[in-house]
Amino acid sequence: MIHHCQDLITIFDTLFATEEQTVLISGGEEPLYQPQTEAELLNKLIFTQDYYASALHEIAHWCLAGEKRRRLIDYGYWYMPDGRNESEQRLFEQVEIKPQAIEWLFALAAGFNFHISLDNLTGNASVSENFLTQVYNQARHYLSSGLPMRAELFKEKLLGFYGRRAVYNEQSLTSEFGLKSPRRSMV
Repeated sequence: MIHHCQDLITIFDTLFATEEQTVLISGGEEPLYQPQTEAELLNKLIFTQDYYASALHEIAHWCLAGEKRRRLIDYGYWYMPDGRNESEQRLFEQVEIKPQAIEWLFALAAGFNFHISLDNLTGNASVSENFLTQVYNQARHYLSSGLPMRAELFKEKLLGFYGRRAVYNEQSLTSEFGLKSPRRSMV
């Protein structure tokens, strides 16, 4: 299956450009969320280059951010650049569990291969079993209990666009992309 970022942009913008005044934009050197200003009437969700995985990841963050957070640049979250030590990396992982679980379900809905993101290429670059297990368990929870509202809307559009309703289930979550148990690394 071929995955084009323009498809994600079209789906996202169809759902959220009018209702949430938010558009998805490719081509950023780094991902960034820019809330609307007096000069810019739309919120901009910018993903890195033209990377499909980056778009899914940034959409997942946006879907989790509450109304107050969506008024702040990058939702007001701290960000420590590449090169984090082990304890800094563990803090980063704690805030990434839910977004990466949602990203995983978006990838499943689109038939796209999901990879855990460490976002720490020059620092500690190994996936901890604990982080992998937590993301996996959160994805299973969302799969059985439902996603946050905006994420659910986006996931449903992905399922329809890619024709994957029949394979969007827990068995596919663990087997379709090669994950046999939460202990096996996906990077």
